[in-house]
Amino acid sequence: MSSRLPRIGLALAAALLVAAIVITSALHRRTLYTTTWFDLFDTVSVVKGYARSQAEWDKQMEALHADLLHYHQLFDIYNHYDGMVNLYDVNAGAAAAPVAVEDDLYAFLDWCDNTIYPETDGATNIAAGAVLSLWHGARESDNPVPPEDTLIQQALDHIDIANLQLDADTHTVYFADAAMSLDVGAVGKGYAVEKAAEAAQARGLDSALLNIGGNLRAIGEKANGEGTWTVGVENPWGSDPAYVQTVTLPDGYSLIVSGDYQRYFEYEGVRYSHLIDLTTGYPARYCNSVAILSPAGGGGTGDALSTALFCLPEDAGRTVLTGVPGYEALWLYPDGSSAQSDGWTGQPVS
Repeated sequence: MSSRLPRIGLALAAALLVAAIVITSALHRRTLYTTTWFDLFDTVSVVKGYARSQAEWDKQMEALHADLLHYHQLFDIYNHYDGMVNLYDVNAGAAAAPVAVEDDLYAFLDWCDNTIYPETDGATNIAAGAVLSLWHGARESDNPVPPEDTLIQQALDHIDIANLQLDADTHTVYFADAAMSLDVGAVGKGYAVEKAAEAAQARGLDSALLNIGGNLRAIGEKANGEGTWTVGVENPWGSDPAYVQTVTLPDGYSLIVSGDYQRYFEYEGVRYSHLIDLTTGYPARYCNSVAILSPAGGGGTGDALSTALFCLPEDAGRTVLTGVPGYEALWLYPDGSSAQSDGWTGQPVS
């Protein structure tokens, strides 16, 4: 009888240990939440992630939304906002006299001018507003028609980024060409998402996936030991399947896709997308989409590269890609074929 007591005691201790582990796991288990916004960058934004309570999640999302909304307003070229000097104000006044801007806008413009423009061989050019505005007006009209070629050729004479004059001492912006204007649609959203994600992580958000109009950015991993975030590359040829490849996103990585199926109009049977080849002034037709996998912290550059590589022949795009180590690309073509850089990690959807 007494020999059984130690065994019973051990069994009881083991059972109590298992119960303690289960209880501890349950106490630390986090819930998956989802938040959707419709007021950022003229698109739908969805953030999903894990938190210990609804209150904790809501607090993080309120701060994240405020950061994204700040950049949305800062980069807006169509509206003025009280309390800030944004790109609308710069475009309205910089041809007449230097316009003083806040540090965050100046840093962004300087980065676009002195880093992104040379890295993309000029294919991502924030000074191309004269051309881009023609196509924007065409897309937004009740009866979309491509702009007149003469207007396009005239506009191409006013996209020289050398005429964007930034003064680092006074943080002012001046246009040496009065017909020039800025449009940061090719890079602004990715930059904003990266900056906002970094700020959210600094506030303690450690498990989330941001999808800001197709710009995907991972924060940490899924909670509860569920692994890394997995995202999809959209099918540019239809909806079956919805995705052609899946990609895992480690902490800080981004997936950004530019395609001709997102914003476009059709005229006389021809599709005209919003992605403009600045060597011709017309929508690029090299492929249907380009996906960029960006390393940790590289979401802004990834956005610029997705536009640039879409607007360049593949061989030129590969040359650009070699100048920015750590970034990988997938090209999808109208005939259903694809090409990828050597380090691309996506997997075909079975």
